[in-house]
Amino acid sequence: MDPLQPELPNPCITADVAVIGAGVIGLGIAQEARRSGRSVVVIDPAPASGATFAAAGMLAPVSELHYQEEDLLELMLASSELWPAFVEGIRPGAQGTGYRTTPTLAVGADAADRRAFADLRDLQLGLGLQIRALPLREARDREPLLSPQISCAFEIPGDHQVDPRRLAAAILESLGAHTPGDPSWVDGAGFNGLSEGFRLSMPATGLLWEDSGVAGVQLADGTRIRATETVIANGLDAAGLSGLPDGLALPLRPVYGDILRLRVPAHLRPLLTATVRGLVRGVPVYIVPREDGTVVIGASQREDGPSSASAVSAGGVYQLLRDAQVLLPAVAELELLECTARARPGTPDNAPLLGRVGTGRAATDHDGGQLPGLIVATGFFRHGVLLTPAAAKICVGLMDHRHDERWTRFRPDRFTHTHPTPAPATIKDHA
Repeated sequence: MDPLQPELPNPCITADVAVIGAGVIGLGIAQEARRSGRSVVVIDPAPASGATFAAAGMLAPVSELHYQEEDLLELMLASSELWPAFVEGIRPGAQGTGYRTTPTLAVGADAADRRAFADLRDLQLGLGLQIRALPLREARDREPLLSPQISCAFEIPGDHQVDPRRLAAAILESLGAHTPGDPSWVDGAGFNGLSEGFRLSMPATGLLWEDSGVAGVQLADGTRIRATETVIANGLDAAGLSGLPDGLALPLRPVYGDILRLRVPAHLRPLLTATVRGLVRGVPVYIVPREDGTVVIGASQREDGPSSASAVSAGGVYQLLRDAQVLLPAVAELELLECTARARPGTPDNAPLLGRVGTGRAATDHDGGQLPGLIVATGFFRHGVLLTPAAAKICVGLMDHRHDERWTRFRPDRFTHTHPTPAPATIKDHA
């Protein structure tokens, strides 16, 4: 549809919040918006099938600390603290989400890996993070199948895990657990594709504008969603939406990763009781145990731009299996169930694009100098699962006109050299 033709009598759905994208970030925001009493529409043709589908689900603010990314640490730690209440709000006792609070073990294969971990540990301790060197005997007492050849081991008590696939399914179930007549129910009678009062499977193509603010979402079939707040949370596809504020730069790049899922035979269970993150000749690898007797192996990362985001690299699979066996030789006896690849949305500074967009005008009591009706939540790169509760809290806080200055550093227009301006065309609703 041409956005310059506002008079077309397209069907219209009305909700308090429209979330574009049903990966773990979009679903988390939708969940918290619903919990705040708002009606929510989630727009995605294939929920939780992108980066969320491939993610290992490590909630690891300490392990995920990288040099020159210290600005992210405060946000990662804040989000980590929110996880218990977040999963409890989805299902009592976090049942069915794969949320586990067992500590993470970091292990190195050789002397060079030991030195690299020691340097990183100094940085982590200097930032006040908890990490403890373990005698190798104690590490192997905890995890008897670890290789006797590992060179070092560290315990990271604050790094936990969740199963992103089960988490997404639980949130979708929670969002659907309401009935017509509830304040959160969206009246979609007569509209194709609106299911359970919250979900639309038709892709979003652009934003609707009214009175110099974003007023909703345009779908590929011409359907419009009128919303007080629109959240862009569709990862790499965010920059392709029509109707973005003129001049707004969303510099997203695809970072591809391979991940393996393997079944542990009965005689080797439990293969591990805790997540193991390792270095093998300087290359990171992780092994994450699941409650269903499987493990996830990952950490490959490439920016070679394959023709498909789901194209698995043979070299990546080989490297993961090779390095995992160095740390845990029993990996060779596991049954390979699945090789998956997905693209994660990265930004120039590897930090998310999160918050409202500035208008360049003087702040007023009404808009605080920010574009009304639009929130951006994308570019989470390696940290999407970990940062979901924080992203949800920040976004719903903005909907409630609460602004936390700590997170201004992640605002989505920080790569825009001039302040974005409203789109030139205003799309009115005449349905």
